[in-house]
Amino acid sequence: MSGCLGGWTDRILMGLTDIFLSLPRRILARAFVAGLGPGIENAVIAVTASPTCARIARAETLTFRKPEFIATMQMQGASHAQVIGLQVIPLCPSSTMVRATLDMAGIILTAAGLGFPGLGARLPLPIGGR
Repeated sequence: MSGCLGGWTDRILMGLTDIFLSLPRRILARAFVAGLGPGIENAVIAVTASPTCARIARAETLTFRKPEFIATMQMQGASHAQVIGLQVIPLCPSSTMVRATLDMAGIILTAAGLGFPGLGARLPLPIGGR
């Protein structure tokens, strides 16, 4: 949404992303899980929701913002939501999956760190070989 709409929406969302990027990943994940409550679902969301992925998705969106297929949809009367949902979102996962694969070691360490104080997976669910 930030890359497609631009303007003040882009500045506000990327400002929030910058704030989250200034915090260490483990502290951010612990705060997120502490706010949502302990459990495997919340731990997975906290560990994989990375502000770096938001930055990469924005960069991908900016590259797809001006091509002809977007202009064609807009000339046919498509709204911003239709352009984002039908054209932009399907093009973004490839680069974010590559980034998540490269971050896998940090994700495993963060998940283990959440399990230690009891914020991660509850027994008998295994996580990280525990």
